[in-house]
Amino acid sequence: MSEVDPDRRPALAKHVRMRMDPLTGEPVLLYPEGLVELNATAHEVLSRCDGNTSLAGIIEALAAEYEAPADELRGDVLDCVAQLHARNLVVFAP
Repeated sequence: MSEVDPDRRPALAKHVRMRMDPLTGEPVLLYPEGLVELNATAHEVLSRCDGNTSLAGIIEALAAEYEAPADELRGDVLDCVAQLHARNLVVFAP
């Protein structure tokens, strides 16, 4: 998967909503064609995808919150966003 530029500012696509599943209590992405169950990492990343914060900013915020080196988080965050962007669930602000 190609790497996403960390200066890009991700947001959920207009047709996508993040919700807690009423049956399981787990986070999911809802979109017209279905649903994607999110793991804890994806939920933490996507909850920060507001279209204003860059991926680099998201990585730094997660590193500070979890007291982890940003370099260790970078690959997971970029891969998560890249996969969801490939499925048209995440877009990048202009």
